[in-house]
Amino acid sequence: MEPAAPSLAAKLAFLADPRSYPEGTARVEVVRTHLSCVFLTDRHAYKLKKPLRRGEVDLTTLEARRRACQAELRLNRRLAGEVYQAVVPLRLRPDGGLALGEGPGEPVEWLVRMRRLPRERMLDALVRRGEAEAAGLERLARRLARFYREAPREPLPGPAYRERLARELAQEAEALAAPGYALPGRLLRETVRRLEAFLAGAGAGLLEARMAAGRLLEGHGDLRPEHCLPEEPPVVIDCLDFSRALRLLDPADELGYLAMECAFLGDPATGERLLEAFWRASRDRPPRALVRFHQARRALLRARLSAWHVPDAGAPEAPRWLGRALRYLELAASLARELPA
Repeated sequence: MEPAAPSLAAKLAFLADPRSYPEGTARVEVVRTHLSCVFLTDRHAYKLKKPLRRGEVDLTTLEARRRACQAELRLNRRLAGEVYQAVVPLRLRPDGGLALGEGPGEPVEWLVRMRRLPRERMLDALVRRGEAEAAGLERLARRLARFYREAPREPLPGPAYRERLARELAQEAEALAAPGYALPGRLLRETVRRLEAFLAGAGAGLLEARMAAGRLLEGHGDLRPEHCLPEEPPVVIDCLDFSRALRLLDPADELGYLAMECAFLGDPATGERLLEAFWRASRDRPPRALVRFHQARRALLRARLSAWHVPDAGAPEAPRWLGRALRYLELAASLARELPA
């Protein structure tokens, strides 16, 4: 008789046990995200994709999760080649037990294995402690500039690009207006109105000029401080791997996003220093208003992602996520007020 397929709970319990890892580890820390569970051992991080469907992401089959792991490995090796090591199976052994890595038995799950990075030296930790040094920012800026120079370009007419941004803005506005989030409607409407006015007015020519200059390319897609290790060599992890469409962007958008997140952490000056280092390294200095537009859009996106947690977070955590969404909305409003009327 074939051993019964293990439940998701059984898989997670196995992976949370330090005895399950062939390399040995004193402890396992579990980190949960929207789409994954990450198991941190002493030396490695193992990422398991959750078997779910959310929006355009469908990970409900084992084969879909295997392909997703392979895509994550391939895409993240662009900026973190030595960190992303392999896709490894979680196997159901003939005796009915679970085992991690190659060996007898059928795979029942797939995980991405990464070298564990020093959490305390990631850019967000440095920003929080006020320790982000100029040399590290310069290293990171040069690495990103080289990455974008080598990235595949995607030709897109300017009007089509503006239409895409307008659709995304409308989606954020609709989602954030949901009554369950109780966000200030007047502030949201004012912010969206300013961004729409920029898209239709002063920003139209700026955006079209960027497209005409070939600035749309396949980037990282989720460039945040917690994904950046500004050491030598600099490393950037955790790209947005499930959608190429969402990785197609202007570096002015992506670097603006990174700087905006530094501001959210309470250190806008470090974000501005990073932008300045990148403009020098890339020899591409977009108009300030264009960067502010992208930053305000990204802050709205982060407000929505924070608000998503509110209905499911439960009484103890819901206020924290709602407060986070409100802070992002307030940051978006502040950035939008810098746009030309």
